[in-house]
Amino acid sequence: MRWRNRTKVSQSDCYTRWTLYTVPWFFLVMGALSLVGDTEQPVLAGALIALGVAQCAFGVDLTRRALACYLGQDGPPRRQLAVHAVLLLGSLTVLVALAAHGEPKEPAGAGWVPVAGLLPIGGAVSLLVRIRTYLLGSVVAAALVALAFIPSGVPRADLVAVGVAAFFVELWVLMLVRCSGWHLSVVWELDVARDAQARLAVAEERLRFGRDMHDVMGRNLAVIALKSELAVQLARRGSPAALDEMTEVQRIARESQREVRDVVRGYREADLHTELAGARSVLAAAGIDCRVDMGGVGTAAGARAEAMSGGRGGGGSVAGGALPGAVQSALGWVVREGTTNVLRHAEALHCAVRVSVAGGEGDGGTAVLVMDNDGVPPAGSAGGGGSGLNGLRERLAALDGTLTAEHRPGGSFRLTAQVPLAAEAAGGAGGVVGVPPPGTAAEVAGPAGAPGRRLSLRGAGRSAGRTAEGAP
Repeated sequence: MRWRNRTKVSQSDCYTRWTLYTVPWFFLVMGALSLVGDTEQPVLAGALIALGVAQCAFGVDLTRRALACYLGQDGPPRRQLAVHAVLLLGSLTVLVALAAHGEPKEPAGAGWVPVAGLLPIGGAVSLLVRIRTYLLGSVVAAALVALAFIPSGVPRADLVAVGVAAFFVELWVLMLVRCSGWHLSVVWELDVARDAQARLAVAEERLRFGRDMHDVMGRNLAVIALKSELAVQLARRGSPAALDEMTEVQRIARESQREVRDVVRGYREADLHTELAGARSVLAAAGIDCRVDMGGVGTAAGARAEAMSGGRGGGGSVAGGALPGAVQSALGWVVREGTTNVLRHAEALHCAVRVSVAGGEGDGGTAVLVMDNDGVPPAGSAGGGGSGLNGLRERLAALDGTLTAEHRPGGSFRLTAQVPLAAEAAGGAGGVVGVPPPGTAAEVAGPAGAPGRRLSLRGAGRSAGRTAEGAP
């Protein structure tokens, strides 16, 4: 996979791993360059360099397996550790033999070769054991390295320096490799959490849809069942009021059918202010800086808040008056779908939402919502448009609105929705008519255009009982 097509999590993982793979080779090159032309024992020097090359080569697989074990993806690489320990012991043996011959003239430079071999095995051990255990082992290993140079006639002060240097190298390996492994674990856990957040958002939307269906069908079916029972009782007594009750049942059934369509199409009352606040909260939780600019355009929720506060609110979202309900509902769905796309299809750091009215706020005006975000992969690697945007286009088309989505330079993406304010008249200004829950009163229309009358469901239940007993 090409680098620019990788996600940021994958790029961070790849960068960290290859840093750990390549660092030992730099130490090996420095040690080899210091040995070349600085020793009279070319065979031992060549053996030391060859062992260093083998350790660096085997160290790539050892580091990879140790990281997999630390991240919980695989078991401990015991066989690779044993092989690398033998190679490291061989390197130290050759280095002691060179020291016994008084070689090289610059021993500090030759010491980089064993350091190159120590990096993979020390890093792997730091990932597999507790830090306290590693520190204790580092003290013991440093002491053994210093003692190994006693037969070569190294002065006592130099032995102490060798032991101290070995201990600090092991500490540096701990900080380099263990911290890198911890960084990878945190990054991947955050990626998993982000996927879980997206799945929870989908589940929450399903629950919301289920609640809407329950609110619509539960109340309406309860009224239909009650009024049907009343109509049956009236019909058995030959009362002409049964016809009125069945007319009511027919009207409520048709309203229920329309409300179900509204729920499925997403045209139930939705406030743009609420959707924007929810989007800003969700994106902030995902570490994305979200800025919302209403441009003086108000919403129904903002207008209610301003009225309740007596006009003392600090925001300016209602300065231009509230958008029509149908337009708010449509733009609210655009915000919701756009937020979902930012979370699931982008590695965004910034997101901006701007709402404005072009051409004034009269019938000839157009509400415009623009949503920009960064962190989008190139257009060629993202595939075709999803069903979410197609569904938005269908919703907006019902209001004579349009939706455009475009990739922009610099890895950014822009979603633009335009809805004529005159769509309120076409979409219906009254919103969705619901039937109240049991025990409440509601205004319902009488049969054949008769004036409205009050209906209490509890009262209707009692009336049904009385009618069944004493109706003529």
